[in-house]
Amino acid sequence: MKTYPLHSISLEEAKQKQFALVDEICREFEGAEFLNLGDLGVVQPGNKPSYAGKAERVLARFFHAEKAILVTGAGTGAIRWGLTAMLKPNSRVLVHKAPVYPTTLTSLNGLNATLIEADFNDLEDIRKVMQEQDVDGAIVQYTRQKPDDSYEMQAVIDTIKACKDIPIITDDNYAAMKVSKIGVELGADLSAFSAFKLLGPEGVGILLGKAELIDEVERNNYSGGSKVQGWQAMELLRMLVYAPVALAIQAEENERIVHALNDGRIPEIKDAFLANAQSKVLLVEFREDIAEAVLEEAQKLGAAPNPVGAESKYEVVPMFYRVSGTFLKNDPTLKKRMIRINPMRGGSETILRILKESIRKVKECS
Repeated sequence: MKTYPLHSISLEEAKQKQFALVDEICREFEGAEFLNLGDLGVVQPGNKPSYAGKAERVLARFFHAEKAILVTGAGTGAIRWGLTAMLKPNSRVLVHKAPVYPTTLTSLNGLNATLIEADFNDLEDIRKVMQEQDVDGAIVQYTRQKPDDSYEMQAVIDTIKACKDIPIITDDNYAAMKVSKIGVELGADLSAFSAFKLLGPEGVGILLGKAELIDEVERNNYSGGSKVQGWQAMELLRMLVYAPVALAIQAEENERIVHALNDGRIPEIKDAFLANAQSKVLLVEFREDIAEAVLEEAQKLGAAPNPVGAESKYEVVPMFYRVSGTFLKNDPTLKKRMIRINPMRGGSETILRILKESIRKVKECS
C-alpha cells in the first residue's frame, strides 16, 4: 500500500515552536499573572474570563491569525462553530471525494448543506467542479481521509481561491503543532482543532482566522455557560507549550519503528508504513489474518487498547488499535490483517518488544 503521510517538523523546528509560543505568552502575561489558575465568569469588558481572552490573543499571534476564540465541544465544536459562522443554511459546500469525518458530516447536515465533491488529489478536478458548480464554501481536512490521499494543503487552498474567493475552513486536527503551518497560515479563512489532542483540557476547541468570522462565533456564544473558563485557558497554554517537542519525538520514533520492521526485524510482518489515519501512525500489515488476536495480546503487555483523545494528555503508553473507521470504509478487509500503532510517549524498542511478544503468544495459541 502506498501512503503519503504529512511531513512532520523536526525536533529542532519543534523547539522553535515551543520558544515562539513562550515568547508570545511573555508578551501577553505579566509573570505573576501566568502563575495563576485564571478567572471565571462573564468578566467585563469582553463578557468572558479575562484569562481566556489573554490566551486567545496569544494563540492568534502564534498562529499568525487575525483573531482566535476558545469554544466548548473540542475539535468538533470548533469546526461546527466555524461552519456556522461562514455558511448560511442550505449552502453548497465543497468537500474531498472521500468519507467525511462523522462529526463533521453531522455539522454539515445540521446546516442542511449540499455536499459538492471534488478529488483534492487532482487540482484539475477541483477547477472543473468549481467551474461547473455554484459553491458557497469549502472544508478541507488537513490529514488523510483515505489511504491514497496525497494532496498538499497549500495547493488545494490556492486552487479553490483562484477559482472563486469562497470561505475555506480547514480541519487541522492531528496536524497543528506537527506541521510547519496550519490552514489559516496557508490562506484559509478559518482553522479549527482540538486542544485535547494537544495535551490540553477536555472539551476545549480552538478556532482561528478572519476577525469578522470569529466575531460572529463570539456573538453566537453570548451566554456564560458557553464560555471557556480561565482555568481551562491557562491549562491549555501550559500544556500546548510541551506539545510540539513531544510530537516531534513521537514522529522520530515512528520512523525508527518502520525502518526496523521493513528491515525484517519481525518476520511475521509483511509491511509497515506511516500514514495519517487520522493522526500520524504506524500501520502494520501481517502475513496472516492475526490482527485482532495481536491486539488482544498487546493490551495485556501494557499497550493501550483504544484512544482517549488520540494523543491526549492521558495517553502515555503506546496505543495498539484497529485501523481507522474511514480507512476501513475504503477497504473492510484491513480489519483482519492490519493494525495501527501510535507510540505516544513510548520508545521504539518498547513497541517492537510488545509486537514481537504479542505475535509469539498468538502463534502459541493457534
